[in-house]
Amino acid sequence: MAVSVRPKVCVMGLGYIGLPTAAIVARSGSQVIGIDVRADVVETVNSGGVHIEEVDLDALVQGVVARGLLRASTEIEEADVFLIAVPTPFDDDHAPDISYVLSAARTIAPVLKAGDLIVLESTSPVGTTDALRDLIAELRPDLHVPRAGNGTGDIAIAYCPERVLPGRILVELIDNDRCIGGITPRCARKALAFYRGFVRGACITTSARVAEMVKLSENAFRDVNIAFANELSMVSDRLGIDVWEVVRLANRHPRVNILSPGPGVGGHCIAVDPWFIVHSAPDITPLIRTARQVNDGKTDYVVEHAASLIEANPGARVALLGLAFKANVDDFRESPALKVASDLARKFGDRIVIVEPHIATLPPVFDGTGVVLADIDQALLDCPIMVVLVDHDIFKSVPPEERGGKIVYDTRGIWSA
Repeated sequence: MAVSVRPKVCVMGLGYIGLPTAAIVARSGSQVIGIDVRADVVETVNSGGVHIEEVDLDALVQGVVARGLLRASTEIEEADVFLIAVPTPFDDDHAPDISYVLSAARTIAPVLKAGDLIVLESTSPVGTTDALRDLIAELRPDLHVPRAGNGTGDIAIAYCPERVLPGRILVELIDNDRCIGGITPRCARKALAFYRGFVRGACITTSARVAEMVKLSENAFRDVNIAFANELSMVSDRLGIDVWEVVRLANRHPRVNILSPGPGVGGHCIAVDPWFIVHSAPDITPLIRTARQVNDGKTDYVVEHAASLIEANPGARVALLGLAFKANVDDFRESPALKVASDLARKFGDRIVIVEPHIATLPPVFDGTGVVLADIDQALLDCPIMVVLVDHDIFKSVPPEERGGKIVYDTRGIWSA
C-alpha cells in the first residue's frame, strides 16, 4: 500500500493569519517554513514563541517548532505548496494596494518548479489572483502557467481566503468551510486536495474570481448590517431612547436580527474589504459606500459625544476602556476604539486613563500626550467618567455596585440595564 507523502509548505507572511495557518499545517504533518520580512518575528518563531495573541497559538507553535515541523526564515526556499498571507491595505483614496501580494510572487518565482501549488489567502480585490498568475508567467517563461481554457499547466494557482474570527482562529481554520477558487478547475482540485489534509469543514471549488468576490461579499454584508445598527444607535440617542432595548426587543421578531452597534467598525477585513468592491464599480455601489461612511462616521460621532461629556465635567479623570478592534484580542488594526482614544488623548491629555488588559505598554500614538495605562481596578478608583469602547470580558465582569455613581458612556452596551 502506497504511503502518502505530506508536501513541504512555504507560508509567506507570519502575521495574524499566516502564523496560525503555518502552525496548523505543520501539526498535520507537513514540513513548514514561514517567510517573513521581519527578522524579530523569524527569531521569535524559531525560539518557539509567538508575537501575536491568539488562544492556544503559543502552545501549538512551541510544539511544532520543537518537533522540527515548523521553522521561520527571511529567505525563500523551495517547497511544494506556497501559501501567500500578506497584507492587502488600501491607500488614502481607498484604492486597494496589492503590492505585497505581487512582492510575494516575485520572491516565490525563482524557486518554483513543475508540480508546485500557489494559493493566495490574502483578502484581495477581484482579479488579484489573475495578476499574480500573469506576474509569475512573466518572471518564469520556462514554466507553463495555467490559464482559463487551456486546462493544464506546469504549476497550479488558486485563491482560498480565510474565514476566521480572532480569538477562535485555530478552531475556525479547521472547522469552517473553505471556498477554493482555481485559475482552472485542475488548479482548484489540486488546492482542494491540499486543504482536505487539515480542514474538517466543507471545501467547495469554484473559479478564482468568484472566490475573491465571495470573500469581499461576506465582509461587505456584515459592514452594511452593522451600519444599520450604528445609524439606529445615533437616531436613538437623539430621541432619548435606549438603543440596546430597541435591538433586544426588535430581535424577538422571528425574521429580524439587528446586529450590535458600537464605536465604528475595525479589523483587517470588515473595515477594508468593502472598499475593494466600491473601487471595482464606483458608479453602482452607493449602498456599500454609504455603509462604510456611516461606520467611519460613527467613530467621529463617539469622539464628539465623549468630548462633550468630558468638557461638561472639568478636571475629572476619564477611563477609556479598550483599544482593540474587538473583544478579548490584542489586534488594533483599523480599530475605532484606538482612533477614539487617540483623538481624546490629544484633546484632553493627562486627564485620560487607558485600560487595555491585552497590552503592557501604550502604542506610540499616545507618546507625548500624558496619557497613562492602568488596570480596571485602578481606573475604577481614580476615574469618575468611564467610556466603554471594547467589550472585553474583564469589563463585563464589573458589577453595577462597583461602577455606581460613575458617569458612563457605554458604546458597546455591556453595562446596559
